[in-house]
Amino acid sequence: MEALPSSPRHPPKYGSAVVQNALEQLASIDLIELCKEARIEHCRATRDLSSCGRYVHHVLNSCGHASLCAECSQRCDVCPICRSPIPDNGNRVWLRLYYKCIEAGLISKQHDERFQEKEDHGNPVNTDVQRLHSLFDVALQNNLTPLICHYITDICLDENAVSSDPLLAFLLDEVVIKDWCKRAVNALISEIGMIYRSGLEMMQSKLSQLQKFAAQLAGINSVLEVMIASFTEAVSAHVNDLHQLIENTLKAKQHLEAMIWCIRHRFIQDICSRYTDYESWSSDVIQRKASAEARKWPEFFDKQSGDNEANQGTLFIEQALQNLGIEQSYRNEEEAAISCLQNEQSSSMFCSTITADHSSLNRYPFKNLCEAVDILFLHGASDMVIAKQAILLYYIFDRHWTRPDSEWRYLLDDFAATFGITIRTLLECLVFCLLDDHSSEALEEACSLLPKISSKETHPKIAQVLLERHRPDMALVVLKSGRDSFSATENIEKDGISSLSEAVTAVRVRIEYGHLTEAFMYHRSYCSRVKEQRAADMIHSEDTLRSSWVYHIEVMTTEFCTVCIERNFVDKMIDLPWDSEEEKHLHKSLFDSACEMPTKPFGSLLVVYYLRRYRYLEAYEVDHNLQRFEQKKLESSTEEIASKIRTIAQWRENLVAKCLDMLPEVQREIVKAINTGEQSQFARTAQISSPVSHVFKAQSPAIELSSSFNPVLQNKSSLHSKNINALTDSGGMIRSSHSEFVRNVPSVLQSRVVSQAMPAFNMRSTAGGIFPSVGQNGESPFLRRAKDISSRKGEAGLKKGIKSADDSLPMYLNLSSDDTPMKDYQTSLLKTEVNKTTSFQGRSYTGKGEFHFGSRSEKPFILNGTGVGQNGLPKAICFIVVLDGNII
Repeated sequence: MEALPSSPRHPPKYGSAVVQNALEQLASIDLIELCKEARIEHCRATRDLSSCGRYVHHVLNSCGHASLCAECSQRCDVCPICRSPIPDNGNRVWLRLYYKCIEAGLISKQHDERFQEKEDHGNPVNTDVQRLHSLFDVALQNNLTPLICHYITDICLDENAVSSDPLLAFLLDEVVIKDWCKRAVNALISEIGMIYRSGLEMMQSKLSQLQKFAAQLAGINSVLEVMIASFTEAVSAHVNDLHQLIENTLKAKQHLEAMIWCIRHRFIQDICSRYTDYESWSSDVIQRKASAEARKWPEFFDKQSGDNEANQGTLFIEQALQNLGIEQSYRNEEEAAISCLQNEQSSSMFCSTITADHSSLNRYPFKNLCEAVDILFLHGASDMVIAKQAILLYYIFDRHWTRPDSEWRYLLDDFAATFGITIRTLLECLVFCLLDDHSSEALEEACSLLPKISSKETHPKIAQVLLERHRPDMALVVLKSGRDSFSATENIEKDGISSLSEAVTAVRVRIEYGHLTEAFMYHRSYCSRVKEQRAADMIHSEDTLRSSWVYHIEVMTTEFCTVCIERNFVDKMIDLPWDSEEEKHLHKSLFDSACEMPTKPFGSLLVVYYLRRYRYLEAYEVDHNLQRFEQKKLESSTEEIASKIRTIAQWRENLVAKCLDMLPEVQREIVKAINTGEQSQFARTAQISSPVSHVFKAQSPAIELSSSFNPVLQNKSSLHSKNINALTDSGGMIRSSHSEFVRNVPSVLQSRVVSQAMPAFNMRSTAGGIFPSVGQNGESPFLRRAKDISSRKGEAGLKKGIKSADDSLPMYLNLSSDDTPMKDYQTSLLKTEVNKTTSFQGRSYTGKGEFHFGSRSEKPFILNGTGVGQNGLPKAICFIVVLDGNII
């Protein structure tokens, strides 16, 4: 039995001439004549002073009018409509198209008899419409769907296709097509549901019929798409009905195609699963989720808002199911039309989130393949069909992965051939399944497959999971295969948060792999690109702020610092050429870490950060604030912890004191003001800081100074001008070009100087985080000259260091202003440095390339790295070496 109402019980004989003639006439008929062929006509001949009134099954050959029945056409000489003569010889009439289809077996005779009974007692308009629908059924069943599409475009949408006959005018309206689509879809779904409920054996015997139904649903979908295209500018209930109808049609078609594949393979009932039963499989999935939650890295916006906690530790399969929106689909009453296709044993509700509780709602894994097809293809949006097929592939991989390939691999080949899936998609689904599996064997198998599928289309979560599973090497391979490419600027514009998340992952991967320099290059390039595209919006709105470049730079810098702190890379991190915007967040991260972990050297390293840039006053204020915090901490600490805090604080205080000895008298007065609380080097810039700085206010008074810190504008203060004048009046020969050069030199020019006489283990501090920018090998002329003189004069100065009593903090420091080697070559050092700086005058140190390392156009202090004496000569050099997070 065919599904459509007008279909015959038995298929027609397509080899017969009658069937071929009927189909040829239907395919070649003028579409306006198709309406006339569908109309019921009564004989207009006069008999016994009244009209004949019988059904007209034929048309006259002479004029083509359906005006006389078969009997009256033999006795009448002229057509009652046009009065044209009817020839006496040959066939005077030929069968109308509708009745020709009935005679050929294309339309059921019982269906036509029911129409005639309705016509005798019902509305003739409905009868004509149903006869036209029958002709559409014939076209749909015989691959003549374009005929219906052309009927819409050439007849229904043609303003000239009108008629004064109300019955014919109704047949020319597109509502007739819409009603036919609804009627045909409902009939097909009803018939398909009956086959589904008949059992596996019956379904296998009806496979050819199911394939025909799938083709008919595809044809109806084509007709609906043509109708929707004609109403692109209209917004009405009529258009909404069309959208819902096409959605149900697509879901029924996609579900039917998946069921046909399952029926061919008997729902894989004959293939053994790698799990003993459903409960063991479910327990394994719950364990995977627990492992994913345990190894999950924190989301970058958790620190700001604390949201997204529900999505932590999401598996690939869990995220894929959530993207389908299956839960919302179950609550959609408009999908009741296709609910009859669902198996009675399938779950009536489904939850995409995998949890350990055992409730009535079903979750992944699916109980069987039939339930998987019902849940995936009858729910969720129809345009997600590729994702649904991928989830079904994931299910098959998960069920059979450890089984021998000969038992189940042929399923994948047939699935790919049936649905047009590429080899890369197959491997990608397998990688998703393997990365969700918490076993080490699955991880190794996934890593062996990743080079084959890595490209720009690779899912960004793959690198994140590899990082969480301690494989940053493979994560870097995946990233460098295409996920790193942020040259497509429209990606950042359209989905800023998504791109930011991927950028954070890329930085994390590189730092974890030990490529700190490369991580900083990526960080700087990304921030520069975002800053070029986005203008900083200063509106006090969280959503607006998150879309600005300020937020991106804050997140990137904070994440960079956080990972370096966790991995003990702070000594290398402070050598990188951070700019003023990034420096605010670096300052805050290190200061917060020092407050959270006072026994760690993070606060001391923050002081070293400023000392290496010859910003002694800022270093002093950081030390001053740390001391206040440490004094409060000592009150509630144990003796062991208090001893460590005191040792760190004492050493840091001595280090800062030695550096302050190099300052001129005017700068020392500022230090006294800071010490008494009358002046704050950081607070001076708070009043002129960025307008968005108030958004990033610190949460505690201990870190209040780091929030408002903005050194880029400090040189505009009046006090700074006073300091410059004081230095000039005191006879200091500090030229503007010389001071500007030293102020613009990034940390690369203050490379960690390691004497040849120092032990070999100290040389580790010179590796990593160095960006050559000036001179060869990244060395400044100042340091090269210092090394040359050191080789001639010996290492007497380095041997006069200050050694801490605590062995846990190895230190070596030379801050004596009256060391003999320094006195011998003061003049030559100054001369060399001034000569080397002349090439930088009149332009910024930072070039126009992609990576703007150390772009500090303004520095808060004019005081150079060498202390200035009465004749503008350097007083002392400070050597600071950091080894494995400890300051030497």
